[in-house]
Amino acid sequence: MLRALMLALGLVAAPLAAADTLVFTAIPDEDETRLQERFGAVADYLAEELEVDVRFIPVTSYAASVTAFRNNQVQLAWFGGFTGVQARQLVPGARAIAQGVEDPQYKSYVIANRDTGLEPMEQATAPEALRGLTFSFGSQSSTSGRLMPEYFLREHLGEAPEALFERVGFSGNHSRTISLVQSGAYQAGVVSYKAWENEVESGSVDPERVQVIWQTPPYPDYQWTVRGDLDERFGAGFTERLQQALIAMEAPELLASFPRSGFIPADNDDYAMIERVATELGLLD
Repeated sequence: MLRALMLALGLVAAPLAAADTLVFTAIPDEDETRLQERFGAVADYLAEELEVDVRFIPVTSYAASVTAFRNNQVQLAWFGGFTGVQARQLVPGARAIAQGVEDPQYKSYVIANRDTGLEPMEQATAPEALRGLTFSFGSQSSTSGRLMPEYFLREHLGEAPEALFERVGFSGNHSRTISLVQSGAYQAGVVSYKAWENEVESGSVDPERVQVIWQTPPYPDYQWTVRGDLDERFGAGFTERLQQALIAMEAPELLASFPRSGFIPADNDDYAMIERVATELGLLD
């Protein structure tokens, strides 16, 4: 029964954590095996800094990360801008406490298969040449793979994606979007610029088959969000200690996991733009 419930929620089956264990998750924005490896090391770091047991539990979808947070199956999460807003709306007292140095000025890349003949465009130029193509977003709940790119496309071109493109798809994550556009299954798509850089560095991108043709204006994105009852559960001042441990994370191998050059403080007001856009697009009540 327990395993069935966890699978229904999109959680990878794992033993229940003890009450004194800090459990965290992260949106599955890239390949799941890679996520498991990188966040296992982060769990070890936090356990040493905070002197409590820390466990990372992967989830299978963006929506599942929000559900796990709402149900108190995790107390800490590395959310995208939109999933963080969703989670904090569902859990009174939840707080954004840290973000990557790069996250206040995040951006998305529109990529295209080389066979389209599209060439890189100036940022200020509306990508009119995208009209009529097949187009893939990432997850439906992705800030950089759906929410903000859709907002900017509507703003620049004056129409919803369904009217702009011949066919619209949702790949589920950035890695899959890149694969789909590179293979020609979709002619164009949109991805997090950090995910694109990761895939290029790993050798997964064939520049002869796919390239970046446009980048969005900047917007706030990822952040660490905590439930509001951590001090009650782990002792007075625990949330502040956790925030400081995240900000003090300096080991290159840990920062490369995100990837970020470091972390800085964050609060809920930093994501007001995301909340406004999500409400305008009808994705948030």
